Amino acid sequence: MPGRQSRRSVLATIAALPLTGALSACSGSDGPSSAAGSDRDLSTKRTRSATHITFWSALRGSQEVVDAFNRTHDRIQVDFQQIPTGGQGGYAKLSNAARAGNAPDVATIEYPQLPGFAIDGVARDITGMISDRLRAGLLPQALGLTTFEKRVFSVPLDVEPMVMHYRTDLFKQYGLEVPSTWDEFEDAARIVRGRGGGRRLTTFPTDGAMQFAALAWQAGAQWFDTSGGAWNVSLTDRPSRRVAAYWQRLIDQDLVFVNAVDSQQNDAQIGDGLALVRLSGAWDAGAQMSAHPAQQGQWAIAPIPQWDPAKPAIGTHGGSTFAVTRSSAHPEAALEFIEWQVAHPDALRARLSSGASSQYPAAPGLVAVGRKAFDRRYYSGQDIYTLFEKEAHKIRDGWVWGPRMTATGRVMQDGFARASDGQDSLVEAVGAAQRGTMPDLKALGLATTERSN
Repeated sequence: MPGRQSRRSVLATIAALPLTGALSACSGSDGPSSAAGSDRDLSTKRTRSATHITFWSALRGSQEVVDAFNRTHDRIQVDFQQIPTGGQGGYAKLSNAARAGNAPDVATIEYPQLPGFAIDGVARDITGMISDRLRAGLLPQALGLTTFEKRVFSVPLDVEPMVMHYRTDLFKQYGLEVPSTWDEFEDAARIVRGRGGGRRLTTFPTDGAMQFAALAWQAGAQWFDTSGGAWNVSLTDRPSRRVAAYWQRLIDQDLVFVNAVDSQQNDAQIGDGLALVRLSGAWDAGAQMSAHPAQQGQWAIAPIPQWDPAKPAIGTHGGSTFAVTRSSAHPEAALEFIEWQVAHPDALRARLSSGASSQYPAAPGLVAVGRKAFDRRYYSGQDIYTLFEKEAHKIRDGWVWGPRMTATGRVMQDGFARASDGQDSLVEAVGAAQRGTMPDLKALGLATTERSN
């Protein structure tokens, strides 16, 4: 058994030690998920009984996707289990199952949690299994978020560029132009606040650590990287402090609401027309349709404001990936199912058939399918998929999520909550999140450094 120093080195580059031996039997230069590889490797193993794989997910529409796959495939059949979202116990369930050796073959993991599941040995290193065809069919920025030190640990399903959802009727009432810069956004917030009536331009979410991360990402922040064989942590770098100071000013001057987004209070602010703007991922367009159907025709979507319009950049907010777990006894079959899920038009059609959705696929070849399936009436006929497509190409490369983003986000949000009543500042909340992150990383045996500029 290798010593602790070897483990530290492997973990520092997100290559979980237990995975190395497990991959030797299933890795190769020509991945079995390619059409040729699948036909060659799996068709020769046909038996009267299909290979059964298990799939856990909290994503809406997953049952419809599995049903569509099972109807059209005879060599592989998928047994699906709907589980709670990660924050409501889904990730704990996956971790517990992995420790017991009975995790599903395929698991849904959101981008921020993927590094942790890779380090823990739950997500299998699938670098040698992915076909060139699948690689070429994915948006590079999306695949980059599942790739660490050139090793791939999951396949992206969707990638959600940060955009601005706004009330067209209220913008017209206030005489507002759609802001293209953050300075213009602040000016608009002053106009709305100055008119009275209890409205605000938007909400700073006290439960929005991942939203804040997307805003910092856009501004040029680099919270984590693994250069030099260590986890380098810099939540308080200059771009992050700039974003925190910007929103602190809006809070101090009472220009925005400050409360949790996942709350009845926020739902009422949107439903009663008190908040004019929502800053979130592309997925939120479908969520808005479901939550507030009576507001059809009152919303539109625009690019998020920029710090420097000459150098447009954005981060992502939301998005999921599919991992083949270390527990899987059928990794090739699991990856074949994953490739079908993320790249086949019938899979996206099945997912969208479950109800209103605006998921932006990580496979650009499926954008036309989403565009055709999406009901544009809610957004007065706006072609939001064309907008999402343009914005997705602005996602700034190089972002790396940390090994314990759930814990990091929890500490940050505790600080945001204190900032909402003046006990703390956003800059202090971000600093506390960095301090709270370091013990977790060290407990994992990771080499670490801290940076602040």
